Amino acid sequence: MPTQPQPYLFLTVFLIVAIIFPLIPIGLAYLWARLFSPAKPGPIKNAIFECGLVSKGDAWVQLKPNYYLYAVLFLAFDVEVLFLLPIGVAFLGLSIGACMGVLIFLLLLAEGLAWAWRKGILNWT
Repeated sequence: MPTQPQPYLFLTVFLIVAIIFPLIPIGLAYLWARLFSPAKPGPIKNAIFECGLVSKGDAWVQLKPNYYLYAVLFLAFDVEVLFLLPIGVAFLGLSIGACMGVLIFLLLLAEGLAWAWRKGILNWT
């Protein structure tokens, strides 16, 4: 009587390989760094250079997080337009279920815009 293959054997092997595969290059890089490039700290090596020039003054520039939120919202709504383009092209051929899915999608977009507006993310002040 032939034996049945175990259903979780493939998943177990896959999980083991998925864990070991990235650890091997990380371990090799760690060994390479330890064996062939020992740390030699010094004032010249630890100095901060930018484009080969010594830094002058404080390079710290503080930006408001609102700019990042505004950019993330722009990217999110920009990508959503790409999702809506094929729907607009095939609108007359869509079924009722597809139209309802598009309506739910648009309502979620409107909810996200209303949330951002209510939180004040869209204000520049």
